[in-house]
Amino acid sequence: METADQAADGGADDRGAHRSAGSRVRRAREARGVSLRSLSAAIGVSPATLSQIENGRTGLRIDRLEAIARALGVGVAQIIAETVTRPESGSASIETTSIETTSIPATTRSEWRSYGPLDFSPILLAAVDEFLAVGYHGTTMRRISARCGMSVPGIYNYYSSKQHILVDILDRTMLDLEWRADAALAGSETAVGRFCALVENLALFHTHRRQLGFLGSSEVRALEPENEAIISRRRNRQQALVDEQVHDAIRAGQFSPAQPDDAARAVVTMCTALPTWWQPDGRLTPEQVAAEYVGYALGIMRH
Repeated sequence: METADQAADGGADDRGAHRSAGSRVRRAREARGVSLRSLSAAIGVSPATLSQIENGRTGLRIDRLEAIARALGVGVAQIIAETVTRPESGSASIETTSIETTSIPATTRSEWRSYGPLDFSPILLAAVDEFLAVGYHGTTMRRISARCGMSVPGIYNYYSSKQHILVDILDRTMLDLEWRADAALAGSETAVGRFCALVENLALFHTHRRQLGFLGSSEVRALEPENEAIISRRRNRQQALVDEQVHDAIRAGQFSPAQPDDAARAVVTMCTALPTWWQPDGRLTPEQVAAEYVGYALGIMRH
């Protein structure tokens, strides 16, 4: 899968890679029942540009691939693995949903604080447990097979490799965090309010989803370079969202940290570190932790 725009007159290998990337995007779009014109509008490019991407005449940047995945309501890993399926009957699609709302599930737009069980297959649940128990490099397909009760060949029907499984887990983790962050931002009209909502979201996510949060920090180094670049870019976007609110609040005279970027990084880091110590049977509930952390964050910003 291409990760950057390359020259149109590149070698045969480059052209083949472009065609492979573009054809996977086209198949994902068609599987979701979305027209080329609707998808191009959703990601902010012309239909001609999207057509060139799908036909392998233009390279596919990482950020554009991520935008396509969000607009289609699927994961990047699903496009790469060609496992995109048609949406269930009655579900929203780009054809009937505004561009501004495609990244947030319509039925859960106001429920970003609510957490239910993980919607993971037995394979993914077993892999999460294995990665937590022995780490990525200590995990084997046979160990995952023993945990989920499926044969090793059966697992290979769904995943081509252990790397593919890890990518799918981290992709789903980021999708869950991303729509919640977008919904949290949409609920406030002030920079301070948006900042507090983002901190609350990070704290809630890294307690309710502490296992996924821990894997996101500990196993990202096990990703192959291309996969690591995609996940890292998405993680960095969460930091950038907090940075933006901090600088907006400073301009509004609400925050006055000595070093804004360092302060913003400290706030995000303290939230992402929660999986290393918080336990569900401990003194504080996720909601209590989130409330305390919002207070800490405002103190760091000298509100």
